[in-house]
Amino acid sequence: MLKGAAMMLSAALLFAVLGFFIKILGPGYRVWDIAGYRFIGGVLVLIAITRQRMQLFKPPNPRLILIRGLTGSVTFLLLVFAIRVLPLSTATVLFYSFPAFAALLSPLLFGERITVIEVGCVFVAIGGVAVILDFNLEGALFGQIIAVVAAVFAGLTIAIIKQLRKTHNSITIYFYFCLIGAIISIGPFLAAPRIPSGGIEWLIIGGITLTSITAQLLMTTGFRYCNSWEGGLYMTSEVIFISMIGIIVLNETPDTRFFIGSVLILISAISFSIFKRPIPQSNK
Repeated sequence: MLKGAAMMLSAALLFAVLGFFIKILGPGYRVWDIAGYRFIGGVLVLIAITRQRMQLFKPPNPRLILIRGLTGSVTFLLLVFAIRVLPLSTATVLFYSFPAFAALLSPLLFGERITVIEVGCVFVAIGGVAVILDFNLEGALFGQIIAVVAAVFAGLTIAIIKQLRKTHNSITIYFYFCLIGAIISIGPFLAAPRIPSGGIEWLIIGGITLTSITAQLLMTTGFRYCNSWEGGLYMTSEVIFISMIGIIVLNETPDTRFFIGSVLILISAISFSIFKRPIPQSNK
């Protein structure tokens, strides 16, 4: 019961660190630069660390794993676009509605069961995110639609990951995410690549690559132990970790919203653990 929560929370922490690295990298790096280093670097690292490399190119369910790579890549690009055209709090809260879409899509597409209590836990967690970020529906309507579409794709992606975990290992699943993302981004990236200008920027780029790989592998492995919407709920704790990084590293002062929102997310996670049903485990 605790393994899935521990892996998801660890992944959320590393995704928060990833966001911090992207933030301090500076505005000179385009979306395509960040995507290029993340995806191309991920492909190269995974090939380097995998012993049976040819197995990466022989997935048991090639169509579904390619769809996962496509939906994940689209999610990343849509979210970055939404963040650029909306206030950060608006884009983030709209995007973190993705556990609700996972809860809707997983039963429809893959027959996962969900109870009314579990649905309630999902929406309490989303409410906690909204409280922490002092949510206001601001910005252009088109940007808001893009953020919601990104959430739909994110919900679909984690539902697919849960299904793939029955027959694929975590490295193979993440490899195809990086591969499809690299195919999409390599053209715009190579057209005008931003090369790191010094050791600090190289360290940050390396940190982006390593934290994204580790976080994705932890998240994907975590779906062996929890349902798709439950994993999505745990991932909302990324907002708490981002806020904590701001408090610790940037000397920001925590306010009442941070504590209230954190408690709501924590209550949701505890409630899930109390009402949790056993999850059939794969041997991967």
